[in-house]
Order: sequence, then C-alpha cells, then structure tokens
Amino acid sequence: MNTAPVTIAPTSIDSVDSEIGMEVDRRRNFAIISHPDAGKTTLTEKLLLYGGAIQEAGAVKAKRAQRSATSDWMEMEQQRGISITSTVMQFEYQRHLVNLLDTPGHQDFSEDTYRTLAAADNAVMLIDAAKGLETQTRKLFEVCRMRSLPIFTFINKLDRPSMSPLELIDEIEQELGLTTYVVNWPIGTGDQFQGLYDRRQQRIHLFERTGSHGSKKAANTIIALDHPEIKDLIDPHLYQQLLEDLELLDGIGGELDLDAIHRGKVTPVFFGSAMNNFGVELFLEAFLEYALKPTPHDSDRGAVQPTDPEFSGFVFKLQANMDPKHRDRIAFLRVCSGKFEKDMVVTHARTGKQMRLSRPQKLFAQDRETVETAYAGDVVGLNNPGSFVIGDTVCVGAKRRYPDIPSFSPELFAYLRNTDPSKYKSFNKGVSELQEEGAVQILLSTDESKRDPVLAAVGQLQFEVVQFRLNQEYGVETYLDVLPYSVARWVVDGWEAIEKAGRLFNTLIVKDRWSQPVLLFKNQWNLDQVKSDHPDLRLSPISIPPSA
Repeated sequence: MNTAPVTIAPTSIDSVDSEIGMEVDRRRNFAIISHPDAGKTTLTEKLLLYGGAIQEAGAVKAKRAQRSATSDWMEMEQQRGISITSTVMQFEYQRHLVNLLDTPGHQDFSEDTYRTLAAADNAVMLIDAAKGLETQTRKLFEVCRMRSLPIFTFINKLDRPSMSPLELIDEIEQELGLTTYVVNWPIGTGDQFQGLYDRRQQRIHLFERTGSHGSKKAANTIIALDHPEIKDLIDPHLYQQLLEDLELLDGIGGELDLDAIHRGKVTPVFFGSAMNNFGVELFLEAFLEYALKPTPHDSDRGAVQPTDPEFSGFVFKLQANMDPKHRDRIAFLRVCSGKFEKDMVVTHARTGKQMRLSRPQKLFAQDRETVETAYAGDVVGLNNPGSFVIGDTVCVGAKRRYPDIPSFSPELFAYLRNTDPSKYKSFNKGVSELQEEGAVQILLSTDESKRDPVLAAVGQLQFEVVQFRLNQEYGVETYLDVLPYSVARWVVDGWEAIEKAGRLFNTLIVKDRWSQPVLLFKNQWNLDQVKSDHPDLRLSPISIPPSA
C-alpha cells in the first residue's frame, strides 16, 4: 500500500447508485456455526459443489488418499480433520452472489468465530441429528442472538441413526426459545432415509445413494405427493408416516413470516445429509430466497446503508502466512457500503492516514485472485504490512468508524519460552504476527527484565496452534511455562487506577499490546475479593483498542 493520489474518471452519480443497488440486491452473506463434528466443513464443501465453485467435493474424514477439504487449508487442520481458522469463499448460484464465511468449529477458537459473525448478515446453525443441540452450538447461538442475526437451521446426518425429527424441532424451540418453521421434512431416517418433502414447492425429492461419498451431485427424483406411482417408490409405512407428520406440521405450524425470520425470532428448518448431498441444493435455494441481503451497519455517525455511495468497510480478521512461500499477511475486510475499487484511496479511520488499496484479493480458501470491484456483503483480502488491527474501519468521504470488535476474556495463561536464543528475531516476528491476526492474545510483564511474552488463550488448542505455527512458519521451537491464573480483567481507568488501588493480593499485573493494564486472577473468588477490597477499581472482561 502507498499514499499516492489516484485519478478516477468522472461517472454519473445516478448510474453508480443504480449499479450499487443492483449489486447489493443480489448478494447474500452467511456464516455457519456448529459444534465440532456436526459436519460443518462437509456442508461447506457441498454448498460450493452445488454453487459450481468446485467440481468435486473433498471429505475431511475420508481415506488419506483423498485430498483435504478445500476450506481447511492449514496443515494442522488437515492432520486433525477440524477447522481452526475462518476462511471466506464466494460463488454464484442462479442470480445470486454468495459470500460464505466458514468458521472454526472447535470451541477453543470461539473468538475467531465471534469476529467472523460480526461480518455476517445471516447464520446457518448446523445440528447433528443424532446429538441434537450441543454446548458449542448453544454458545454461538447466543452470539447470533446478541446481533439479531437471522438463523437458518440445517439438521444434518439424517442418513445415520438419529433423534426423531419432532424431538429435534421441539428441542430447538424449548432450549433456544426460537419458533421453528419447517421448510422440508425427512422421509425416514438412518438406513431408511429416502428423501425429503419440500413444503415450498409441495413436492417429494427422492435421493439415490451412490458410491462416490457425495463427491458429485446427488441423483434426485422429483414427484408430487399424490402421484399414483408414489407408493411404488416409497416404503408404504414411511409414506403413511410422512402423511401423518405433514398433517401435524400443518396443524401446529404457522405461516412463513419473513420479517420474523429476519429479526432472528423464527428459524427455517431443513433436514438432510451433507455427506451424501441429500437436501443441500434444496437448502441453498430456499436460503437465498429467505435470507437477508446486506444490512445497514451502525457507526459513530449513525446507521450506514449498504447502498450509500461512499465506500466503507471494517477489518474483522487478520491471517498471516496463508501463502508461506511469500510470508504474506492478509486483512479480511467486510464491505459495508458503496463500491470498492482496486487502487482506490481510503481513510484509515483509527490513524487518520490515507492509504491506497493497491493489491486487493478475493480469497477462496488458500487460493486468491485480484479483486477489481466489490460491494456491500463482499469480503476483500487486503495486503497488510502491519497497517491494520482487527476492528479497523476504512472509508471514503465523511470519516466514520464502525464499532470495535472486543476480545474474549482468556482463561489460560503461560509464558512462551524460546528454546534457541539465536532465533530471537524470528521468535519475536512470529509472536507479533500471530498476535496481530488474533490467533492468541499476547500479554507482557511489567517487569522489564522478563522478556518472555505471556500467551493468553480461551482454550488449550490455541496454545498448540501457536507453537505449531511458530515451528512450521518461523522455524522456532518453543515450550510453555504454565501460569496459575484463570481470569483476566482489563483496568478501565488505566495505570492511574492501579497506582491508586495499591497492593493487589494474589494478582499478577501485566499489559496488553496497547500497554493497557490487565489483571490476572487465580480464580473467580480471587477476583471477587479484589473487587470487594477496591470498589472504585473498574474492571472489564473485554479489551477494546484505544483510539489513535
């Protein structure tokens, strides 16, 4: 990036506004949330398959001879068969342009998921039909609820033994307080799963199992519910059960209410098997019809409409070394308004500086291509030579700032020790770059003689990823010296408040990357005791970067 001015040929304002409006109307943006092993990466692959973005879907848990799943590009993800980073993929389906924000499924990376949800307009909640709602799904649902995101439910793995569909619907309503609207209904489950009844089009879709493990689109026979040959195609007792279930759904279910869906009060429910591609295309078609298009975003200057002609966006994720050969650092920018154009000059709201966005990229997992234009709902990858932090706003015209994205309060702490002093520079560079992208929080001792950083994580796997990446990407071996603390709180009023409070028992004082004071407590009781002893000491569980 550089700050040289750019000359752009004049364009009719009316034509630009019309173009922006048309592009916003056809965009749909969503993130997938789930508990680990619910099949999120598999569903992602199959949506890309039906969207024409890939020709053959990979399977994370298939034989080693198969290639790894497209969205899980990091070596450690491929080894473990889990998603631990967020990726962004874009594809076209019919007249729509879809931005799919894939998120980590593992609970240790819920902070990365939280940041990704800040950039999403819709959420897809994926549930394992055999297990129902699980802990991580509930936690991520609460994040979606805080943001009032529309939530679409895909109940997966119907081709395996599962809870009854009615049980699953009832669990969603009772435990999450969501009203459900069933869009399609399964015909049998487990070995008897034969297909789905689509209530939108009032037709039955019968699927054929193949030996391709779902790598190709599923064969699909479409037939009317009352077709004279239907009883020859479906087992008689399954057909009778379907009729009874549909009668029950018609009796207890209300009409489709798009406004309630958009407010996050009603969740459309879909059934299927992502592994076998059963119901994936039905889900995609209905989702694009029901989902919210890009929405307004709150800023310090009020709500910003996606069709506002002045470009603006915010950084929700940073990623280092997506291409290890080039040691790149990419900032993921969610476009909120206007038209993004390659080489445009924008204002960096936090620093007030002007910068040229000269190397924008569209990312598809590990692959990328140059972006010429983008609109609200799109995600653009920006080359990031240390210019951005998570939550930064860039804009054209009137300066504005979108709300910062806070950090989770970490629960695990350890000194990170470098085993080879000769690699001190590589160690520091690796730690700094991983800190920038939010892979882990880094805290520093207030004692200048202690140079080792303190890793602060939400879960143990974050520690493992940091050590793995320092080794693989920077050639640095490390070990951890675990600290006996489990609670972190930021001091709202800064260092003066610390001095005023005096001695704090059983508390370690450290500082974050912004040199703001952070208190580490051994447990909740310890925290409560300090709050009782120092009632004027204001503490916060989240960190927000200070303004420049």
